[in-house]
Amino acid sequence: MNKSTAYFLLRVSMGVNLLGHGLARIPKLSAFAEGMTNSFEKSWLPQPLVQIFSTTLPFLEFIIGLMLILGFKTRIASFAGAGLIIMLLFGSSTVENWEAMGIQMIYVLFFYILISRLEDNSYSLDPKM
Repeated sequence: MNKSTAYFLLRVSMGVNLLGHGLARIPKLSAFAEGMTNSFEKSWLPQPLVQIFSTTLPFLEFIIGLMLILGFKTRIASFAGAGLIIMLLFGSSTVENWEAMGIQMIYVLFFYILISRLEDNSYSLDPKM
């Protein structure tokens, strides 16, 4: 029971974190995307690719966060969240933003726990494993 409750709390916490990122950024989407694109001007990444990613990022954060909160397709949401963090790590490395990468590595650990302990998932819309 404690493992299930702990998993639930971690899953919901990660979900709230991502959902909050998305909710804060969607209303000011153009300013967020422009700011992120500008921060990658010195990177070797193509600007149109950065623009597309920065425009879709808040929606991905929102959707993955909501899925984690609800426990809907938790496995898919956890892998999608980990994949999103990997993309952010890659982008941060191109502009040598080591501080951001340190924070992003903490997210990697949380997604590792969510993925490796899926059997503890409870209080969710997913069918019981």
